[in-house]
Amino acid sequence: MRISSVCVYCGSSPGLRPAYLDAARALAAALVRRQIRLVYGGARVGVMGALADAVLAAGGGVTGVIPRALAGKEIAHDGLSELIITESMHARKTIMAERADACVALPGGIGTLEELFEAWTWTQLGFHAKPCGLLNVVGYFDALIQFVDHSVGEGFMRQTHRDILLVDDDVDTLLDRLDAYEPPAVPKWLDDGDT
Repeated sequence: MRISSVCVYCGSSPGLRPAYLDAARALAAALVRRQIRLVYGGARVGVMGALADAVLAAGGGVTGVIPRALAGKEIAHDGLSELIITESMHARKTIMAERADACVALPGGIGTLEELFEAWTWTQLGFHAKPCGLLNVVGYFDALIQFVDHSVGEGFMRQTHRDILLVDDDVDTLLDRLDAYEPPAVPKWLDDGDT
């Protein structure tokens, strides 16, 4: 699969470590180098703003998608290649997923996790076949990955569906893995004999 656009979920806060903004800028450089368009949440602050600004500064294309209710709170970025204002969060997430070939999460909070988990669920259910990735910056997602693996161990998730979520701490390796991704040919539901 040749990825030409990536939806990136990330925080509207910068977080406490400079490494989070550094990772956003590194991802931006890799996207532009590979001629991959950025699709993201449309804000000009936090990790989101650093990511968009770095893509734009390097000459890349950026589509931002933000609900009208958040445009003022998250401070919608007015310098993007394209800014789409939606009437709801549901519309935002749908448009972001439709415009992207893959989804990646950088460090962020509840919204970042919710968006990633929904995109991952859509792949698991076969609503789309888009790979999902975590850029595990300075171990930010370690506890989450441990919990997800625990869910597999407890029989609430198949390993095949766990493997849809690609995890790496290196930008280029993660993008290579997203490009090489093949969706699983396994149904979502467990049979009685699988438990």
